[in-house]
Amino acid sequence: MTERRPHLVIFNPDQWRGDVLGHMGNPAAVTPYLDRMARTDGVSFRHAFCQNPVCTPSRCSFMTGWYPHVRGHRTMYHMLRPGEPVLLRTLKENGYFVWWGGKNDLVPAQHGYRAYCHVKYHPERPTYPNLHRLDGWRGQPGSDTYYSFYYGRLERDDDAEHYYDGDWANVLGAIDVIESYWETVPDQPLCIYLPLSYPHPPYAVEEPYYSMIDRATLPPRVPTPDGWAGKPSILKGIHERQNLQGWTEERWTELRATYYGMCARVDHQFGLLMEALRRAGMYDDTAVFFFADHGDFTGDYGLVEKTQNTFEDCLTRVPFLVKPPAWVPVSPRVSQAMVELIDFPATVEALTGIAPRHTHFGRSLLPVLAGETDEHRDAVFCEGGRLHGETQCMELESRSSQDPQGLYWPRVNLQQSEGPEHTKACMCRTRAFKYVRRLYESDELYLLRDDPAELHNRIDDPALTDAARHAQAQLKERMLTFYLETGDVVPPDADWRESR
Repeated sequence: MTERRPHLVIFNPDQWRGDVLGHMGNPAAVTPYLDRMARTDGVSFRHAFCQNPVCTPSRCSFMTGWYPHVRGHRTMYHMLRPGEPVLLRTLKENGYFVWWGGKNDLVPAQHGYRAYCHVKYHPERPTYPNLHRLDGWRGQPGSDTYYSFYYGRLERDDDAEHYYDGDWANVLGAIDVIESYWETVPDQPLCIYLPLSYPHPPYAVEEPYYSMIDRATLPPRVPTPDGWAGKPSILKGIHERQNLQGWTEERWTELRATYYGMCARVDHQFGLLMEALRRAGMYDDTAVFFFADHGDFTGDYGLVEKTQNTFEDCLTRVPFLVKPPAWVPVSPRVSQAMVELIDFPATVEALTGIAPRHTHFGRSLLPVLAGETDEHRDAVFCEGGRLHGETQCMELESRSSQDPQGLYWPRVNLQQSEGPEHTKACMCRTRAFKYVRRLYESDELYLLRDDPAELHNRIDDPALTDAARHAQAQLKERMLTFYLETGDVVPPDADWRESR
């Protein structure tokens, strides 16, 4: 679209729900830097959805423009293989200096990172360990805290400016890169990829973020469904195993406020990075993308963490903000357009003028950014789960698969069952309806305007109106078209049929 090539910042927190943003109307969210961007020079998407509700499949999707089913990226242990497209490698091959600071969950560790970036930032070991590596904070096995993921307030040294963990190390490392850019790689456009760990649980954060959240303003928590009627069986199984049924609302409030505090910390880190761009004179020349890979239950339905094959909005709806470079038209606002994370690489291609060398299914967001339209997609899709017999999709590699001491045991152990719990499933969602096709148990249908919390599955409801039944039929037809359009990809290079 232009000969000018913007710098790129891909700010990618892990497990941030799409409703925890002040500019989305959440009174408890403390997100001033993201709110400012949505008001002044960026667009925030109210209806942005991931394509799988756990980390690796979602990242494989938004870095390729492929849905998880296209090449079978449906587990935490099936990452992008050599020969498969990765946006970071494409940028590197097209002249970008790509700096990667943060977690992986994208490419196989055994193949290394050099093909995908110039620097995979490995800071010195942080002063404070990740809580995943510790167990004492969980309480005793069998207690109602053992699988809760709840820690609360983190204590840091009195003379420490931060609770210096991996996220702080990577954010401050990225700021160092920006400050030294003109001396190190002035002839190359810069791409900073920051896949942070927060606000992924354990739910824990230091001051001042822990106390920033006004507990009284937290939106109501979605209650536990009565008997789990009509809901996917894996949710009932996780609920029974997490053992949180006796939690008071006061305890849930503290867990949720801690999660909101984690989001506030990430917002502050985002603001520090934007200020660094301004000080370096690079802000106007930079395209900024802020989005999460998926969401989090955070107490909704009486659950914590997430699942791999259910598609409640708290898991599938994510924050997605885009600030283009100053020379690209933008109408700052909260957009009502329905978008998917696979639209991210298509938008990067449009901004950089890079022609894709593989078939993908993303759509550029530039017309929406410019305010030319708020119509982008008629439906969004998310998928997960496995077929019976797909042992390789059970995630048996995880410690939590067999060991009840594993933090994720309530969910991951259920994934090896050959019952309906880990069934393959797909969501088709519009603004008004959500339909989920499930292989080994009942489908789901939610009338979102009447039931935004998705508590009442209407799929077999004899009282369903003719209009709702017509909508259900349309969603099934739309899903059929979706799979026909995206079922495979043909390699860009043809084979020889005969020797030459």
